[in-house]
Amino acid sequence: MNNITLCSRALVRIGALPITSFSDGTAEAEISETLYESVKDALLSSYGWSFATMQAQLTQLVSPPIADYAYAFGLPNDFLRALSAGSNTKSRGVNFRISSGALHTNASAVTLNYIANVDESGFPPYFTQALVSRLAAEFCIPVTENTSRAEALFRLAEKEYEQARQIDAQQDSPSRIENFPLTDIRR
Repeated sequence: MNNITLCSRALVRIGALPITSFSDGTAEAEISETLYESVKDALLSSYGWSFATMQAQLTQLVSPPIADYAYAFGLPNDFLRALSAGSNTKSRGVNFRISSGALHTNASAVTLNYIANVDESGFPPYFTQALVSRLAAEFCIPVTENTSRAEALFRLAEKEYEQARQIDAQQDSPSRIENFPLTDIRR
């Protein structure tokens, strides 16, 4: 699976011809090249997908933030969205803010749990289906100029997205409630 295959599948869903590359010289290839990356990145960063969740020890930057936090850390090259940050062996529990391409915090060492821009070959089938549906919806108006068909495709894409989220949510054990005052009172 690659970007051309995904775009071709989306184009076929709207009744257009598939492409063999982004430089085919067709309107479909130009539209695919223009929209693909932003649609893929938006869908990846819209949810904490298990297949795209990564962890990294961040490297402290030389210059600290101007205000509010003591330390700044560089983000990984494949970073799309932060899920949580921690220190030492935990990937959560540290207060932070993402600002100007860096993570700002008061912790002197940070482990970041984040959504990465993973390669298409790592997409599971449920995500691939959701992405193809979304691409078809996005491609519909520029390729076919049919707004009612585009609306129907966006509704279908939303259903595919919700189904993909449900499947992905089953890839992890449920989170425990830790340090909750109401449960502490019962002890």
